Amino acid sequence: MSNYYSPKEITNQFAASGIYKSSLPTFKFIIIAILGGAFIALGGLLSVMVAGGMPGVGTDNPGLIKLIAGMLFPVGLIIVSVTGADLFTSDCTAFTLPLLEKKLRITSFLKGLLLSYIFNFVGTQIIAYSLSSHLGYFSKEPWQSYLFHYAEAKVYQDWVDVFIKGIGANWLVCLGMFMGYAAKDITGKCLGIWIPVMIFVTLGYEHSIANMFFIPAAIYSGAGITWSDFILQNLIPATLGNLIGGGVFVGCVYWYLYLYKQEGS
Repeated sequence: MSNYYSPKEITNQFAASGIYKSSLPTFKFIIIAILGGAFIALGGLLSVMVAGGMPGVGTDNPGLIKLIAGMLFPVGLIIVSVTGADLFTSDCTAFTLPLLEKKLRITSFLKGLLLSYIFNFVGTQIIAYSLSSHLGYFSKEPWQSYLFHYAEAKVYQDWVDVFIKGIGANWLVCLGMFMGYAAKDITGKCLGIWIPVMIFVTLGYEHSIANMFFIPAAIYSGAGITWSDFILQNLIPATLGNLIGGGVFVGCVYWYLYLYKQEGS
C-alpha cells in the first residue's frame, strides 16, 4: 500500500477542504481565519528573530541568511495546515477547485476569499503589534535594521515585479499545501509543506499575508514606510499575483488535469 495519496486524490481533498470551509458558520470561519493570519505571522517573526540576529554571517554570506529565513518561515503554514486554520492564499486553490466543479457558487467563492483576507489581516496584526513590536523586539539592533531593510525592499520596488513575485509565491505556497495533502502521516505533511514554502521565501517572492506581518511590524516599530505605500505598492500587487498563482497555476491546472471530464468521456 502506498504511503502517500495520488495527485488525483490530493486534488479531491483540496477541493473538499474548500467545500468544508464554505459550509462553516461565519463566526467559526472568522476564528480560523484570524488564527491562520496569526500563525503565518509567527513563522515570520521566527524568521526575523533568527536570520535578523546574524548580521556578521549575513555580511559575508547573504544567500545563507536568505536560506535560513526560508527554512524557518514554513513553520507558520505547517501550523495552519495541521490545526485546520484558514489562509487566504491557500483558499485561492481550495475555493477555485469546487467552483470549477460547480460545487461552490461564485458568491460563496468571493465571500470566502474576502472574509479570509480581512481576518487573516486581523490575525497578523495581533502578532505584528501586540506580540512583537509592542514588546520591543524590533527596537534593538540588529533586528531593527534587518526588518526595516527587509520591509523597505518589499515596498519600494517596481509594482509589476511585486505582482510577478506574488504569482511565484502563491504558486509555491499552494503547491506546498498540495504536497501536504499527499502525506498520510504528520512527518510527511510537514516535509511536503516545507519544501515549496522554503523555496519561495529564499527567493524573495511576495506573499500578501506574510507581508501583512513584516511591513506593519516595521511601521509599528518606526520604519519610514507609510500605510498607503504599503497598500498601494506592495499589498495590492502581491494580492493580485497571489490570486493568479494559487487560483490559476494550481487551482485551474490541477482541476483540468484530474477533475475535468470532457463531454462523452
